[in-house]
Amino acid sequence: MKMVPYFDGHCDTLSRCLRTGESLLETAGQCDLRRLSAYRPFGQIFAIFRDGEGCPPEELTEDARRQAALFERERRRYPELMARCALSVEGGELLACDPERLAEAGSWGVRAVNLTWNHENALSGSHRESPERGLSDRGREFVRQGQALGILMDVSHLSDAGFWDLADMTAGPILASHSNSRALCPHTRNLTDDQFRAVRDSGGVVGINLYTAFVGGDGSMEALLAHFDHFLALGGERTVALGSDWDGGITGAGGIAGAEDMVRLAEAMERRGYGAALIRDIFYNNLARLLGFA
Repeated sequence: MKMVPYFDGHCDTLSRCLRTGESLLETAGQCDLRRLSAYRPFGQIFAIFRDGEGCPPEELTEDARRQAALFERERRRYPELMARCALSVEGGELLACDPERLAEAGSWGVRAVNLTWNHENALSGSHRESPERGLSDRGREFVRQGQALGILMDVSHLSDAGFWDLADMTAGPILASHSNSRALCPHTRNLTDDQFRAVRDSGGVVGINLYTAFVGGDGSMEALLAHFDHFLALGGERTVALGSDWDGGITGAGGIAGAEDMVRLAEAMERRGYGAALIRDIFYNNLARLLGFA
């Protein structure tokens, strides 16, 4: 098929590069700027991430600052390649769960923050720990402050209770950067149909995760496409996007090993009868529009 665009909502490549000393330009992992540059145009949200269980808050924040500094150095080295790249923070604990630190994160280029990763924190329960626990008072203040700064609140990894607390208090778009359909794969990391509708109605975006554990079934291309089909049937033409989770320890569904293989997904969509405009919306426009890159 003709050259496809690409805008992806989540990868852990930045934390990989801090750990390995690799450049974002080229890595031995699943995603890098050289591979992304095969798509025209392309964009990528690079997550600032560290499993912070048991770590002092200041240590986590310093790690986040180092990742942000690495991103900035690479942005200066490769300005054209990184023109449509942005940052997210995967877990409020990396900002000490402190609403006052959101302004600093915004100055790094952070456009979205996951309130939790897999562990509960001072903001909320997570999908895995205390899933019945919603937003705390601090969590609500964190959401209000983030939205005042124009930072998207990302509900991937959040508890169901936290999701609905956030949905009830926000009038802005909600992001689920890398989450699939729970109706098809009953994992707590995935979204219920009602949650998807809430994101849709907020004007937000849901990025489909390629990780076989969240795709379910036999992990085939057919199983992956089923998640797109399901959300599109719920009126998600302007909501569904990509959220690969590259370099997050994943095995990609459908034989997609890394960012270089995403054209195979576009070709499978074309064979399935998705029109060129819909494929472009899923692959680029929906997320680019949310972030102001459209």
